[in-house]
Amino acid sequence: MVKPHWDATQYEFESRRTVVFARRGMVATTQPLASEAGLEVLRRGGNAIDAVVAAAAALAIVEPTSNGIGSDAFAIVWKDGKLHGLNASGHSPERLTRDELERRGLRELPTHGWLPVTVPGAPAAWAALVERFGRLSLKDVLAPAVDLARDGFPVQPVTARNWRRAMEAHRDRLTDPVHEPFFRLFAPGGEVPGPGDLFRNPDGARALEAIASSGGRAFYEGEIADAIDAFARETGGLLSKADLAAYKPEWVEPLSVRYRDFEVWELPPNGQGIVALMALGALAGMDLASMDEADRAHAMLEAIKLAFEVALREVADPRFMRVTPASLLSKDHLDALRAKIGDEAHLPAVERPYYGGTVYLCAADGEGNMVSYIQSNYMGFGSGIVVPGTGVSLQNRGHNFSMDPSHPNALGPRKRPYHTIIPGFLTRGGEPVGPFGVMGGFMQPQGHVQVLVQMLDLARNPQSALDAPRWQWLQGKRVLAEAALGEDVIAKLRARGHEVDVTDDGTPFGRGQVIWRLPNGALAGATEPRADGSIAAW
Repeated sequence: MVKPHWDATQYEFESRRTVVFARRGMVATTQPLASEAGLEVLRRGGNAIDAVVAAAAALAIVEPTSNGIGSDAFAIVWKDGKLHGLNASGHSPERLTRDELERRGLRELPTHGWLPVTVPGAPAAWAALVERFGRLSLKDVLAPAVDLARDGFPVQPVTARNWRRAMEAHRDRLTDPVHEPFFRLFAPGGEVPGPGDLFRNPDGARALEAIASSGGRAFYEGEIADAIDAFARETGGLLSKADLAAYKPEWVEPLSVRYRDFEVWELPPNGQGIVALMALGALAGMDLASMDEADRAHAMLEAIKLAFEVALREVADPRFMRVTPASLLSKDHLDALRAKIGDEAHLPAVERPYYGGTVYLCAADGEGNMVSYIQSNYMGFGSGIVVPGTGVSLQNRGHNFSMDPSHPNALGPRKRPYHTIIPGFLTRGGEPVGPFGVMGGFMQPQGHVQVLVQMLDLARNPQSALDAPRWQWLQGKRVLAEAALGEDVIAKLRARGHEVDVTDDGTPFGRGQVIWRLPNGALAGATEPRADGSIAAW
């Protein structure tokens, strides 16, 4: 194959994106082909809910480095004058116990293989959203994703880079039989696709068709469930058809805090949206707009660390939590957090891992419907398991369980782990403003806070808010910052005790999308410059 003489990964000159405006519909994702899949469904008579599911299914095919058919998902939907939340994170297998790990000679869950796999919730989310709020059939909604999987698609530049990095990280698993189907699908003939190379997943196309024709049940009770069950039994997995059949996504009530003139909405635990809400609740009592960049970043970092200290102790499957979300968002608790923000960087009493691999997307239509949606395999490609004959890669969400038996997030059977993926939504005076989100593991609530401060405190447009340089709290006093934050700001943060490392690589800082409804009903959209993202507008 003759390659072009130019390199799609090299960009010598500064570029910029502008806010995109539309009236009849908008889909914002990390992949141009996925955005177009959503817009195609809108043009065929679907609404924003149909569009976001079409885009999500397409993303499961065109960005397998972050998500797949075997992902988990969460959504916030504005429909019929109110917000609706969907938790489509899966529970652990019935056989996942500490005794089972000890029997295998393990003291903790590995990052890859069968043991960290929980029931995937994304197919159930697609079916539930379309059934309750959509206008088209699930078959029509998933049709663009089926076409992309069957006919193939050219790989985008950032996806190609992440694909190669992931395959290098997986190389030591190359000879493990449980991972052989994974390499056969994603590195066919030992080759990793590069920018512009065509990639096909015909087994994935057939799986999507089965999901579409069965309203999602083929994944949990039919042929795909049979294939998952059989491969698990053959290769030492715990996930069974009974675990899959027992699963249903859960409709939940979103939580909110007031920030400036807006209401910020997130989903309740087992997700970590409450981290963003606690941090924002603490920051709401501070005049961030009048601070210089370093002081503002310091205050936000301290608020984030304080919120994580609480969440990493308490957030879990709601059935096992020791505290209520309402108590964590109470005025007294938020005031207490704010009071702890001092002039120096404090050392949190918790640690957090670094992992993440997720897609965030959103959609809106001309009728006023809007959706904030997120879907994830967790660590890049997830568990490194592809179920033979299905094209389905499985997430590894169970790795977020705690091995402390006294912790509310302790590993256990039929239990949802602490989840990092969080969709966000803004309202003002009870009226919808729009969906927003920033993916990226434990970066996500940090990204939510930073983008909202840019828009709501500093009055920057959504695209500028996504373009702005970011930082990420890692562990202890360690912070990773983009070089664009500036030497002066970084020096001032270090003087306050933050241990700041600097990078030019935007990958660790998440990838976001925003749709903002204007008072005249027009839609304003922004997409992440650190990704292959684009906005499809109508």
